[in-house]
Amino acid sequence: MKEILTRAIFGFIYVALLIGSLYNEHALTILFFIFGIISIAEFKKLIGLRTFTPYVIFTIMYLIFGYWHIAFPQLKGFNEATQILLVLSIFVNLFLIKDLFSKRGIPLFKFKRFLLTSFYLSSSFIFFILTARFGEEYHPSILLGSFILVWVNDTFAFFVGKNFGKQKLFEKISPKKTVEGFIGGLFFSCIASYFIATFTDTLNFNQWLILSIIVSVFGTLGDLVESKFKRQVNVKDSGVIMPGHGGLLDRLDSIIFAAPFIYLFLRIIDYVS
Repeated sequence: MKEILTRAIFGFIYVALLIGSLYNEHALTILFFIFGIISIAEFKKLIGLRTFTPYVIFTIMYLIFGYWHIAFPQLKGFNEATQILLVLSIFVNLFLIKDLFSKRGIPLFKFKRFLLTSFYLSSSFIFFILTARFGEEYHPSILLGSFILVWVNDTFAFFVGKNFGKQKLFEKISPKKTVEGFIGGLFFSCIASYFIATFTDTLNFNQWLILSIIVSVFGTLGDLVESKFKRQVNVKDSGVIMPGHGGLLDRLDSIIFAAPFIYLFLRIIDYVS
């Protein structure tokens, strides 16, 4: 009972911080910077990277993309820089998906460790901010809706998998995840997309429906990727900053992995509209 109460309290604090910061662009930018630093610290331990460099790289990238529109509103090149960052991030994530299907561990030579901290982790926090500012205006509802889809997917994947799950999804990586749980999470995320489309003046239902599929699929893959990292070093959680939940990375792994794909989808619908 005490563990459930602790988990509920810290879960509420996490959600309250996130939702509360959405009402102010600068507060959200600062919050995700702090979240990014904490996540990098936890991830560095998982991959055995003992250097301060990832913090420097993240700070520089975050300041450039987070405040470019304020410091250099007339400077060209932002769109091109964002596209390059997006391509690199998706490229790195696709290689991580490939590594999921390998019987061996995820290769962690030194250069790849810097690639992972830069374009798997750091860039995702930039895409959070870019998603909230999609369309050159601050629209936090799209980012909040994406987080809600992740929470709905994770919650119902757990309950459906626990009560009805029989067929394992990736047993060697995450023994508790089941195909039934994945389908349940996807199904209820699709339902949630209808309510998000109805109560937010953002995307239409068809777009939110596609986004719910993107979030469920890539969010699940992100959870599995982090599970494989943890399995390689034989730890249960990425950290201890959130009692009852583990590390911050444990709470953000799904949305971190899905972030570049969410932003890519937004760019596509903006291009074709």
